[in-house]
Amino acid sequence: MSMNALIPNLPVRPSGSPQSGPSVGKSAAGGAFGDALREAVSELDTLNLDASYKVSNLVEGGGADVHDATIAVEKADLAFQLMLQVRNKVVQAYQQIAGMQF
Repeated sequence: MSMNALIPNLPVRPSGSPQSGPSVGKSAAGGAFGDALREAVSELDTLNLDASYKVSNLVEGGGADVHDATIAVEKADLAFQLMLQVRNKVVQAYQQIAGMQF
């Protein structure tokens, strides 16, 4: 099984080919991480807005289902908790790097 089958967006180059791509100052992985983080925050915001809409629709008597509102709130809460843990890991990694002696 090839690596592209497991991770389709991962560029794989032959081992003998010279490294081409961005310079050391700005790596492709750093840009990809920033884009992934930005997308995750956007999705978190969308889940939060959806949960807020469903709860307000339920409270106002708009015919919303209690189960849908509860599920939307739990999805938003779980996504927020995940984002918080990712933030904690990033801060922890930064502190470890900042504490290294060169």
